[in-house]
Amino acid sequence: MDYRQMTAPCGIDCFNCPMYAARENDKLRSMIAKNMNLTFEDAVCNGCRNQKGMCSAHSLEEPCSVYKCIEKKGLDFCFECTDFPCDFLHPYADQSSLRPHNTKVFNLCLMKKMGVDSWAETKAKKVRDTYFKEKFKL
Repeated sequence: MDYRQMTAPCGIDCFNCPMYAARENDKLRSMIAKNMNLTFEDAVCNGCRNQKGMCSAHSLEEPCSVYKCIEKKGLDFCFECTDFPCDFLHPYADQSSLRPHNTKVFNLCLMKKMGVDSWAETKAKKVRDTYFKEKFKL
């Protein structure tokens, strides 16, 4: 798998996303459609870069701000930017239990430290699983 292609510029691991997995799983796709109030057709995603920043889950009318910024600056990932981290990556509580967006900066820091492929192969799934399944720890 091309992890660079299947990781959003903001650090979201598209390759671990249920909406990406739903491309080949109609049962999962139906469940996502129901839970996220989407049509069956919209309950699937081919990855941020493959959709040019137009995430199906958000019903965007134009590419997301991070994607537009990265395109404008000619970068692959936000961690490559001199302005990293910026407000485009700000965490929000709204829908945080459904969407992994609050993991973006953590993932980007790991990618910068470990490299994209190493992060993708050894850490990305654990980050997502921790975010959605484990108890908060201090």
